[in-house]
Amino acid sequence: MARRLPSWLKTDLPDARSLARIRQAVEEGGLNTICYEARCPNKAECFRENSVTFLILGRHCTRACRFCNVQTCQPEPVEPDEPTKLLEACFSLGLDYVIITSVSRDDLSDYGSSHFARCVTTLRPYVGAIELLTPDFMGRFGLVDEMIEAGTDVFGHNIETVERLYPFVRDRASYKRSLGLLEYVKSHFSNIITKSGLLLGLGENLEEVRCTLKQMHEAGCDIVTIGQYMQPSRLHVPVSDYFAPSIFDELRVFAEELGMIAICGPKVRSSFRARAAYDAVKSRRSKCE
Repeated sequence: MARRLPSWLKTDLPDARSLARIRQAVEEGGLNTICYEARCPNKAECFRENSVTFLILGRHCTRACRFCNVQTCQPEPVEPDEPTKLLEACFSLGLDYVIITSVSRDDLSDYGSSHFARCVTTLRPYVGAIELLTPDFMGRFGLVDEMIEAGTDVFGHNIETVERLYPFVRDRASYKRSLGLLEYVKSHFSNIITKSGLLLGLGENLEEVRCTLKQMHEAGCDIVTIGQYMQPSRLHVPVSDYFAPSIFDELRVFAEELGMIAICGPKVRSSFRARAAYDAVKSRRSKCE
């Protein structure tokens, strides 16, 4: 029997005006967003704030993570004009802070890294800041160099869950590989802001979460997001626990005491309040100079 959602997880509908603007810009450009593909619970607030996360390299993923709503099947061919279409959508929506993520493309020789770089290169002269949320590139960390050198401001890669649960929920992923990617970026590009995210309710316990947060901090993570996992369908991992908002507050304080900027709450996802977290890191750094 499906578990009833707690009251704090009920989501608002986006207002018609912001929804129409974003849908028009995305559909006219033949683009995709993770907001829709992953059934994000924050669409209403993000769209009101004129924030959208673009999904590049198609809608179909080569992996089958058991918590993710993105469809797994044979991916589409890479669209060479996608960087230009992204730029046109940014102009249409008046976006100055642009967030880009992608499906995993293990079918491509470079896992889609060069396409990320082309998107950054195209957008860089026209927007204030660019945030990327990438796959793990199967451990070929050097592939991220080009996209960062093109002018990325925030590099994100989600840990998603604790190490013990990786074999159960993350297809072809490795906890040490994901931590290693964050560590690689920070060690080779010390000025770039690094970011990662966790979902609660996949079967972890809070001590494991705290341990993971410590390891993320040690890997050089500047920003962490923590949200509640919500089962997209009966084919996905069942929710083990619904955590009260107070638990997210406790974890936010714990992460902040470690030294990270933390965005935590039941409905939080990777890109929620992304600009605010970016500004907080920049402000902190300016005070240290």
